[in-house]
Amino acid sequence: MSATEPQTSSSATTAPPPVPEPQGGVLGSAHRALTIGIVTVVLLIAFEATAVGTAMPVAARELDGVGLYAFAFSSYFTTSLFGMVLAGQWCDRQGPLRSLTTGIAAFAAGLVLSGTAGAMWLFVLGRAVQGLGGGLVIVALYVVVSRAYDERLRPAIMAAFAASWVVPSIVGPLAAGTVTEHLGWRWVFVGIPVLVVFPLLIALPAIRRTASGPADPTAPPVAFDRRRIRLAFGISVGAGLLQYAAQDLRWLSLLPGAVGAALLVPAVLGLLPSGTYRAARGLPAVVLLRGVAAGSFIAAESFIPLMLVTQRGLSPTLAGFSLAPAGLTWALGSWVQARPWAEKYRERLVVGGMAVVAVCIAAVPLVLIETVPVWLLAVVWGLACFGMGLVMAAGSVLLLKLSAPEEAGANSAALQISDALANVVLLAGGGAAFAALGGGSVGMAHAAASSDAAASHPGAFAAVFLPIACVAAVGVWVASRLSPARGAETG
Repeated sequence: MSATEPQTSSSATTAPPPVPEPQGGVLGSAHRALTIGIVTVVLLIAFEATAVGTAMPVAARELDGVGLYAFAFSSYFTTSLFGMVLAGQWCDRQGPLRSLTTGIAAFAAGLVLSGTAGAMWLFVLGRAVQGLGGGLVIVALYVVVSRAYDERLRPAIMAAFAASWVVPSIVGPLAAGTVTEHLGWRWVFVGIPVLVVFPLLIALPAIRRTASGPADPTAPPVAFDRRRIRLAFGISVGAGLLQYAAQDLRWLSLLPGAVGAALLVPAVLGLLPSGTYRAARGLPAVVLLRGVAAGSFIAAESFIPLMLVTQRGLSPTLAGFSLAPAGLTWALGSWVQARPWAEKYRERLVVGGMAVVAVCIAAVPLVLIETVPVWLLAVVWGLACFGMGLVMAAGSVLLLKLSAPEEAGANSAALQISDALANVVLLAGGGAAFAALGGGSVGMAHAAASSDAAASHPGAFAAVFLPIACVAAVGVWVASRLSPARGAETG
């Protein structure tokens, strides 16, 4: 993800006079307002992501929509896939400003729609609108980084993004639980949009100054690629059908599952860089690694609280909080890869980080043994998060390094699609295996204290974690192929 110099507008046709190197890095005078604004946006998105899961079961019960509970999650992911592709097209042609503002508006509108819903289908619709906005925002933020920060500063801003998840991961569930209990679940949704105004007021002038307009203002305007938009629609519908099939384990569900796969395969091949499926060196391997790492980690983490509750007798709150401090180690891993000395070792750090993740996922089922102390899982998952901090932040930096300015939007969208789609596929596969092997339905995993969940067989958990660890192990090989072929690097 290559970018112009920090104080040079991407729309300028002639270079301005040389300026002194800004002091203070990402918080120097040239970047302070922009950094505070976009990091605050990430902070609010992180708080929403960690808080909504706490309020969702209460909302489903009150709206008499427990049967649609899983779709409140899947609708977000499916529409965010479409938003990511749309944002990639939009950013490369007009710059990230409109995609970012439209995305934040949609994200806020979806929260309000869900928070004021009088029926569960309206709640799910609000989540879908929110997902569309989230897809637009995350890609636009990557393009802002590629345009406004030079290569030297990108590791630091990516580390700041990671650090923005630490506090929400710790206090988000507690704050959401308190608000839900004393004020009602609706305030968890309708309260966040008001907070978005502050970062917008801070960041928008800086984005307009440093990252507005197309990457090459002298090039003729290019129309939206309608084929990519059709593929984006296909990947969203396909992902939704695949999730539905995995949640409804009947023979009839094979039909929507097959249709979903038929839509997904050509869409993935058309939207991700050529060679991604075979981990071709350079950009394709970076995109594939993002999916392998994020998908395996999220799929494994989703089952850990359920395992702690049903197999070791922890309360749902204690099970959730046993993982919360791991956000600190994730931020630590991101901070390590941002150190100046790490630049020449970045790819080695990614390989090592991915190996740590694979080993830790494989070690999680040890907690199923009664003589193994539960606190060991907190240590193991803390190490896994440290590895993920190395992998995710460094992978984002490498993507920007390998992307020409006019391709930063499309490549950032590909990275996020790989991330989201791997989450969908591995969660669907893990959930199906879990249910088939006696674990029960995971559609209501947040209600882990139910009698069905309490009857989960320990072997069902092992059948989830061990295959996912194998997927993560494949990621170690993919991480070894991040260096582009000689003469192939862009930017």
